[in-house]
Amino acid sequence: MNIIGFSGLHQSVSFKKRVFPGLSAREYRIAQGFDSAAALVTDSGIIAAAAEERFTREKATGLFPERAIRYCLKEGCLDPGEIDYVAHGFAYESYKEYFAGSEFGQQQFDEVYSPEVQRNNLEQFFRGMGWANKFVAVDHHMAHAASVFYPSGFQESLVLISDGMGEVHSMTVIVGQGTDMKVIRRIPALHSLGILYGVFTLYLGMYLGVDEYKVMGLAPYGNQKLYYNAIADLIHLKEDGTYTIPMFASNRTQLEKETHQGILHEIEDRLGPSREPGTEFTQRHKDIAAALQAVFQTTQLHVLRYFRRETGMENLCLAGGAALNCSSNGLIKRSNLFRKLFVQPASGDDGTALGAALFVHRQNSKVFTPRRMKAPLWGPGFSREEVHQTLVSRQDCKSSLISSFSNLCGDVASRLSRGEIVGWFQGRMEYGPRALGNRSILADPRAADMRDRINTLVKKREGFRPFAPVVTKESAAKYFEIREGEEDAYAHMLLVTQVRKEFRGILPAITHVDGSARVQTVSRENYPRLWELLCAFEAITGIPILLNTSLNVKGQPMVCTPAEALDTFLFAKLHLLVLDDFLISSRQGSEGELDSREAEKRILIGVG
Repeated sequence: MNIIGFSGLHQSVSFKKRVFPGLSAREYRIAQGFDSAAALVTDSGIIAAAAEERFTREKATGLFPERAIRYCLKEGCLDPGEIDYVAHGFAYESYKEYFAGSEFGQQQFDEVYSPEVQRNNLEQFFRGMGWANKFVAVDHHMAHAASVFYPSGFQESLVLISDGMGEVHSMTVIVGQGTDMKVIRRIPALHSLGILYGVFTLYLGMYLGVDEYKVMGLAPYGNQKLYYNAIADLIHLKEDGTYTIPMFASNRTQLEKETHQGILHEIEDRLGPSREPGTEFTQRHKDIAAALQAVFQTTQLHVLRYFRRETGMENLCLAGGAALNCSSNGLIKRSNLFRKLFVQPASGDDGTALGAALFVHRQNSKVFTPRRMKAPLWGPGFSREEVHQTLVSRQDCKSSLISSFSNLCGDVASRLSRGEIVGWFQGRMEYGPRALGNRSILADPRAADMRDRINTLVKKREGFRPFAPVVTKESAAKYFEIREGEEDAYAHMLLVTQVRKEFRGILPAITHVDGSARVQTVSRENYPRLWELLCAFEAITGIPILLNTSLNVKGQPMVCTPAEALDTFLFAKLHLLVLDDFLISSRQGSEGELDSREAEKRILIGVG
């Protein structure tokens, strides 16, 4: 059985622009259906998965994932006609009456949310494949749940799905047992904790649905006590483990609902004026971010404590956009509420493409067997010959093939130890927002100025943002507050923990202002090449840790192809790029400056 899953709502933004012309770019980001992606699941397991942004180079795009689907078909050596089902990570038909209450709602359902719209999209991009008989709409939160429970390796688990909203819900609590999942509680979108966090992201001058992780990174610079009560008063915790957020009633008109102007005005009345985009972050902004993060964590724990008692479940699975809050995930882990924790690496809506496919496979296949996820390396990979052909076509860099990977690691580790910043492109691309070592920028975590250098000169982003460490699985508990035997919970860079105090001075580039780090543990089994590089770095420095960030620059999705890696390498002016077993260096002097400018043009227009 062959199943394609996909996410995204192709008409969502264009519909909003037509109905509400003249809004700001930030306001047009307040919509459903971003992060479109595709995944291929067969009886052999997960074959391929990738976000559409990696192909179109438009970050977080919600446009129909035509290229991602074509990639999945190619990776599976399948024609469209060989697909048995196409599963979509939204199912609005059951909530049709909810939208029929207003002319706007009915129009939005008919033009954006209706399953018929998705069938028409499929027919437009892949004609004559009989999609009417193959299309299956999957409840959004159930797609999230399938994406995390089935690959978790758990026989039974509590599953918490929390995001901005699915169709009409913002949180769903599920018990998973074997291959069955049962919903036990839901919280409507009108009381969305995820949207509240997003509204505060708007209030702090950033983009809802995009920049929440920046708020999380800003929070450790603030004093949570100053605004904690003011923000906590917005959320009413209930005895049944749920909560309400009455302030959302402040959005009275349709325009206010589409822009959150009503609730933003209420927040300004309570906390003072919002931050203008592009202006400096003041201490007040940092204190508000700290309080918001603390209230978010308190609310999450309120839900989890209740349902841990009610269900008796010892394991926990997390997915949905809120599961990308690494600080909250780390706190949940440290709370010891659950014996084991698994967080889906693609917890955002891109992950519902995979979840929808898994959900439909479970419903229709007699051989469906959940398999524990190892490394989510399901994106495009490139052969050495393809890499070589890309290099041959380029005159803006120099390359050399290293015959021994061990020698390559020794050379790269030596350069890293001398302060060089290295692009690292290996194997298949990661699924999800985190660079896990196949599309990465790597650097020495011991250099006190390394974080500022990369933020300012390479990534061209805010200086307060931290970088994550990658560490060999064998050494993780030595350097970080991770219990031995629990290293695998940190394999996907989705939990924050503390750097052990005796190593904070040694590892300044990856130690955040509060002593924390978003750790990724690297095993020889799942990431053999990165693991070997870490061992080579340890042989030189005594430290099996590197700074790891995604191979991209500000505003650009993580690179997918060797050509994109070369453009980013030149534009960011990295010292070295490793493509497979090739070492790449740029030209020097004025020619190098021209190469960098040309690379910038290629990045901006999506060439490569």
